[in-house]
Amino acid sequence: MPTIFAKIVRGEIPSDLVYQDEQVTAFRDISPVAPTHILIVPNKVIPTANDLTADDEQLVGHMVLVAKQIAEQEGIAANGYRLI
Repeated sequence: MPTIFAKIVRGEIPSDLVYQDEQVTAFRDISPVAPTHILIVPNKVIPTANDLTADDEQLVGHMVLVAKQIAEQEGIAANGYRLI
């Protein structure tokens, strides 16, 4: 059964898309708990962090670099931001 994130990645559910490439999709949270609250998810289905493998190392690194890029784009990089 597809997750809500998989449906967002495929464009089946509307979202406020911030960034998308062949590996990740980033969109604004519909219930933000911070002024800038953006979710970055892998396009590949990975149910939990425990399901990551060594093959996903590049993907995880890419997610962090995309977060940095988005923080700069959103104007929050200079004051710091959290990755959760």
